[in-house]
Amino acid sequence: MAFSDPLDFIKSLSPSRLKKLAGEKLSDIVLREAGRSRRRLDDLQQRYPTAGPRELAQRMVDDKKNLAGMIGGVSGVFGVLSVPADLVVIGWLQIVLLVDIATLYKVNLKPERARRELLDLYGYANGIGSMRRAGPKVLGSVAGLLLRRGGLGMLGRAVPLVAAPITAYLNSVHLQRVGEEALRHYQGFDKAHEKTQKASGA
Repeated sequence: MAFSDPLDFIKSLSPSRLKKLAGEKLSDIVLREAGRSRRRLDDLQQRYPTAGPRELAQRMVDDKKNLAGMIGGVSGVFGVLSVPADLVVIGWLQIVLLVDIATLYKVNLKPERARRELLDLYGYANGIGSMRRAGPKVLGSVAGLLLRRGGLGMLGRAVPLVAAPITAYLNSVHLQRVGEEALRHYQGFDKAHEKTQKASGA
């Protein structure tokens, strides 16, 4: 899934596509998005050539928040029926955001340890805890777990139309929180990467 045009992205969320996304393994999503993340980062750096890592990271967060808000606005209209689908898409967006911020800070996500660390960060940011202990292997399992634990402000979603702005707001707030967790975790990785390169003579 790409989101260069948010409206096209939302239109692409057919039931079959959502079902496929819900069945994807978390580690597979991380690996796939790691490949795409470099292109997204290059595009962002071209648009903001003087921006430092912190500003670029916030722009990444803002892009995902805007998309999450639009998704929440659409899904909120349909009330309870759309909650599982909304949670799947927001969970996917959170992983994409974590991958993008890790890429920005030069984290190599190919090793399994780095992917486990990212997924643990995802679990803690959602109040689930370590993904190794929590056990969900696929995105739909995480969405189900969040649904059982109350989701992202689920009470307001039972009332269509009234819930749309609430859902949009809650989705945006949650993406901001995940972004802040990633920033706290990954800041300094780029400096460590530069030191390693200098030490190895690269």
